[in-house]
Amino acid sequence: MTGLRASLRVGIVCPYSFDVPGGVQNHVLGLARYLREAGHRPSVLAPGQLGPATEELYVEDFVSVGAAVPVRYNGSVARVNFGPLSAARVTRWLHKGKFDVLHIHEPITPSISLLALWAAERPVVATFHTATPRSRSMQLAGGVLRAAIEKIDAGIAVSEEARNVVVQHLGRDAVVIPNGIQFDDFTHRSETGVELMDSCRSTGSERARLIFLGRLDEPRKGLDVLLAAVPLIMKSRPNLELIVAGQGSRSLPGWCRSLGMISVETKIKLLRSADVFVAPHLARESFGIVLLEAMASGVPIVASELPSFLDVLGSPRDEQRLGEVFTAGDARALAASVLQVLDRPDPLRVTRAQRAARRYDWSVVGATVLAVYRAALSAAPARWAERRIG
Repeated sequence: MTGLRASLRVGIVCPYSFDVPGGVQNHVLGLARYLREAGHRPSVLAPGQLGPATEELYVEDFVSVGAAVPVRYNGSVARVNFGPLSAARVTRWLHKGKFDVLHIHEPITPSISLLALWAAERPVVATFHTATPRSRSMQLAGGVLRAAIEKIDAGIAVSEEARNVVVQHLGRDAVVIPNGIQFDDFTHRSETGVELMDSCRSTGSERARLIFLGRLDEPRKGLDVLLAAVPLIMKSRPNLELIVAGQGSRSLPGWCRSLGMISVETKIKLLRSADVFVAPHLARESFGIVLLEAMASGVPIVASELPSFLDVLGSPRDEQRLGEVFTAGDARALAASVLQVLDRPDPLRVTRAQRAARRYDWSVVGATVLAVYRAALSAAPARWAERRIG
């Protein structure tokens, strides 16, 4: 059977623009890279254009549906593309690609993902990234989009939280397969330095460096909580250094150093220069990919007690947890956790965390996704024949 041959043609649909980096976009790029290196033929369809941060994806694997429009979605700003012209481009891409399997990310987002699902005539695998129980698109999908949802042959959720949303609103199950990382990229120390790495990792009473990665102007990322905690930490650590990196602009205290958007290479170097990585997020995080990158880099972690973060790190009561956690939104608790990490270094925990992060390497995660493709293709002939008859 063609669909079960060793090399698969995989069409991957990303709803969000590659003009601005994000978790779903990075996931799509990592998956495409894994599939290509495993001998398959992935093609990515998305709004926007590839940029410097997407050099690992060959240009011929990418098709743009055009510019994206920013809209408020899930407590953030999503840059999506929708409409008759986009629908025509999606249909042309599907016909030209002749894919064995179509992998649609966020299939009910009002974007090209939904357009691709409507137009799909091949087996469909869908990955759900959203962990928002009150998601409007999910609530809508439970009703008027039911026919489109029925076209999905296999569902994937990136976390148990995301799976619960799928079960609650769509009445169907999904296998949990986490986001992946390129583990070796974060563990291999670069021989070249950059100016922001001029201070070495510190111990004792020397300068300590905290790192925050995320949108600066998005409240749910929790930067305000971290900024409120830093003066409390400085009472014991007056030489504390806070570096933030990410899209968005806002006023920051003089003692906070902002780098703006950074490349993947710079992010890796920045993580390896840190004494503590802080994830003060407040809500709606479906998976802790930022934690995994820090863990792989060998950086101690302080993170808020979000369910998706606890899935990665372990609960506060777990003596084998992989990082310190605190009540989301509590600046004093954040400060206490940071001081705990600085005053009581735990190299064994850092080593355990780094080993745990290896389990999320794309060589492991990608193979699991590929197994879902194979299962969907095995069941697809009868299912799609029934749909044609219906």
